Amino acid sequence: MTGPSPTEQSPTEQSPTGPSPTHASAQAADLEVDVAGAFAHLHADATRVLRAWSAPDAAQERLRTAYLAHLERHPDGVAKAGPREHLTASCLVITPDAGHVLLTHHRRARQWFQFGGHLETTDESLLAAATREGREESGVASVTPAPVVVQLDQHELVGDFGWCRGHLDVRFAAVLDRETVPVTSEESLDVAWWPTTALPQGTRTELSALVGATRRALGL
Repeated sequence: MTGPSPTEQSPTEQSPTGPSPTHASAQAADLEVDVAGAFAHLHADATRVLRAWSAPDAAQERLRTAYLAHLERHPDGVAKAGPREHLTASCLVITPDAGHVLLTHHRRARQWFQFGGHLETTDESLLAAATREGREESGVASVTPAPVVVQLDQHELVGDFGWCRGHLDVRFAAVLDRETVPVTSEESLDVAWWPTTALPQGTRTELSALVGATRRALGL
């Protein structure tokens, strides 16, 4: 992942010492408007979903409030090309008995996680983005998250993530039979089922909390 490249100017627009501060500010404003416009439907959906969501505890309520404040400050706050911290959507795939979860060994992070990533302009909603990510990264076309947020998670990124410095993740979950065979995508080193009683060491604390939140939200 890389950050947005600077907007190029024609030679007649440049001074010997580079673009003027006024012109550079106008370019930056135009870029933000373009990004905000392209992602306006997702910004509106995220705002609607978070306003309607009943957080299960005080910590999650603080995050819900922080997410909404972020969206109010940043009209492009759901886009990778927006602020360096932005909303993402993810999907935990779990078995009906909550005994196993399907995880991806992320190529860049070098850790095991649920499926997820950046929102795209072609996504109709946060739920649609989580669905797309779940299907793309698992290789299972039947992954269908329930239309309910199971957890919010704000985290800084460690690894080769270019422009991105933090994600405000909105997490959903999908139920899938343990016999389903996944397919590893280019974004992953591996995709595999893990017992919820023996989650990967590096991300065990985070994933255990997500499994617990999923079980409560979906009644598993």
